[in-house]
Amino acid sequence: MSKILFIDVDGTLVDYDNNIPQSAVEAIKIARNNGHKVYICTGRSKSEVYQELWDMGLDGMIGGNGSYVEDKNNVVMHNTITYEQCKHIVDWLHNKKLEFYLESNSGLYASENFETVGQPVIQEYSNRKGNLSNSLTVREAFPDMLFDGELYRDDVNKVSFILNSYQDHLDSIDEFPDLNPGTWGGKGEIALFGDLGVKNINKASAISSLLDYLGADIKDTIAFGDANVDIPMLEHCNIGVAMGSGGQKIKEMADIVTDDVEKDGLYKAFKTLNLI
Repeated sequence: MSKILFIDVDGTLVDYDNNIPQSAVEAIKIARNNGHKVYICTGRSKSEVYQELWDMGLDGMIGGNGSYVEDKNNVVMHNTITYEQCKHIVDWLHNKKLEFYLESNSGLYASENFETVGQPVIQEYSNRKGNLSNSLTVREAFPDMLFDGELYRDDVNKVSFILNSYQDHLDSIDEFPDLNPGTWGGKGEIALFGDLGVKNINKASAISSLLDYLGADIKDTIAFGDANVDIPMLEHCNIGVAMGSGGQKIKEMADIVTDDVEKDGLYKAFKTLNLI
């Protein structure tokens, strides 16, 4: 019986230096040859899904943590932050002197000082995922990021901003009841980034939209992820697989825990599940 696979990108398919293990490429190609459908299900917007990812062979994507759904170049669903909401976010972040970037299918649009302020934050994020000797730059982490683009926009899926403290995230909850505030890069007080997305949207709700479009059944789904933001899709799908490098919370709730991404974790999980 063919399955529908939903694979997170960062920390699951791609390591924290933006490298794709060759074993993961092979696993996806063999799985698709065996009749399974493969979708990435990621916080990235389409502009961050670089050609090397598409070249593996994908049936489509869910992006923006659920705000965008695509099947074979057909847009199934796309919910964006409104122009007025975006302006409110940008003005608020500027007033608080917090650096940020807007995540859109047309590109990533960085605030004025994101490149310099963001570099040690990106390195710390990579360090926490096991790369203790990295010198990752913002431009390496985000190759196509735009540093002089328009910041008042109507095509934004979500916004990520550097936290000076956890209080910035708490303040965002009060400031934006019409949006979905979150954090990433660590739990609670050690989070590195806050983010703001479309209300009532997550990876699980996007999967439901895609399954309705495909006329497919949830019993044929398998999800792969490593972070708390992936928990809804692991809970929603029939089988949930956590990466070995994932947090304790997702590993405790997963049906299967595989190895780290850079230790061929995705390939090993595919073998365990008889997908390849």
